[in-house]
Amino acid sequence: MIKKLNKLPFKLPLVLMGIVLVSISILAFEPNKGPKFRSDPYMVSIPGGSFYMGPSDEQIDMAMVNRKKLVSIQSFWMDRTEVTNEQYRKFVKYVSDSLKYLAVYGGGINQTEDTIKVDWNRAMRINQSSKAVIEKLNELLLSPDNRIQGKIEIDPTKLIYRYSYVDLRAAAKASRGLEQPLSNFLVTETQPVYPDSLVWMRDFSYSYNEPFTRLYFSHPSFNEYPVVGVTWKQAVAFCHWRTNSSNFYLDKSGKGDQKIDGIYRLPTEAEWEYAARGNSKTNAMYPWGSPYTRTKEGRLLANFKPGRGDYFGGDAKNDNIYTTKVKSFTENGFKLFDMAGNVAEWTSSVYYEGGYNFVGDFSPDLQYNAKDEDPTTMKRKVIRGGSWKDIAYNCQVSTRNYEYQDTAKSYIGFRCVLSMAPRIN
Repeated sequence: MIKKLNKLPFKLPLVLMGIVLVSISILAFEPNKGPKFRSDPYMVSIPGGSFYMGPSDEQIDMAMVNRKKLVSIQSFWMDRTEVTNEQYRKFVKYVSDSLKYLAVYGGGINQTEDTIKVDWNRAMRINQSSKAVIEKLNELLLSPDNRIQGKIEIDPTKLIYRYSYVDLRAAAKASRGLEQPLSNFLVTETQPVYPDSLVWMRDFSYSYNEPFTRLYFSHPSFNEYPVVGVTWKQAVAFCHWRTNSSNFYLDKSGKGDQKIDGIYRLPTEAEWEYAARGNSKTNAMYPWGSPYTRTKEGRLLANFKPGRGDYFGGDAKNDNIYTTKVKSFTENGFKLFDMAGNVAEWTSSVYYEGGYNFVGDFSPDLQYNAKDEDPTTMKRKVIRGGSWKDIAYNCQVSTRNYEYQDTAKSYIGFRCVLSMAPRIN
């Protein structure tokens, strides 16, 4: 059940399966100015600084994979929590409503014209009980042989988001990048957006997890739980959509000058670790600072697996043995929740064992947009933070792990960061 969004009395540059034309700017954004400066209420500002990236204690067996390195990070904004089911559903609903509009008023969902606008006033008034409308929506609906008890529903595999961006890395590598046509570096992606709800059954053999498959993403009781079953590529698509549709994401019917001026994206591995340390003055193992995983009363400090076969850890107040609501545990020094446990989180960085040996010390990062035909080892993306099914070691701020960019899991979610131009006073 998807929460009804506020009516949007304006047109957005569209989106979907057509068609989403993401606005492109190579050079700069207009600087934020006094009263026009607007921050995202879901986010907190992370001030820049320097820190030792890597393990708190020397790990001989991981010396070449996780080597300590002093680096500097510029300031950025970060989601206080992992993206929740309710927040991700807005993305799914946006894609769904846009495609419905194209099917009914735009001549079909398989459009190639990138300048189509969605009239949201008309889109919100589509009468899905009308036979004439159902006929026009037919290309979006489940085929008759896939309907349960004849119920007419949207086919989730048809919910495809299309977006474009300029590959600035490719342009920078070109000897005369800015003198070449924009089309040389323009990349268009088409990405299915509906989460893979079957991960709950696929990830755990001989376990009864069917209720999660049926309810976890769609039921309102799970609104404040972190979204899972989302691939790295879906998370990146979400960031592109949030950049261009922040008013829709925030349920604002506001004006154009209220739109948040910045770029949403996944955090780099270095940014994630810096934020997870929570402005700690010591090289602490965990976001809360101490080397311990429980309070003096014996309560767990994060949602993780404290013992073999034991997901409760003797904590009577820990009533979940899977994910839990965001903000259920104490925030760190940067006021970020669940930087350890609950779900592991995608970063933008490629996982390479020896990457720490050659990345720079200024905003270090290692990225590569792997293609479908690339070897699987090139599709590994860094995940951080550990999850509800992991032991405490995986929850340490410096522990590195990876998953493949086109793979979804029941224990991996994500949060966004926001890059904004400095405010002009």
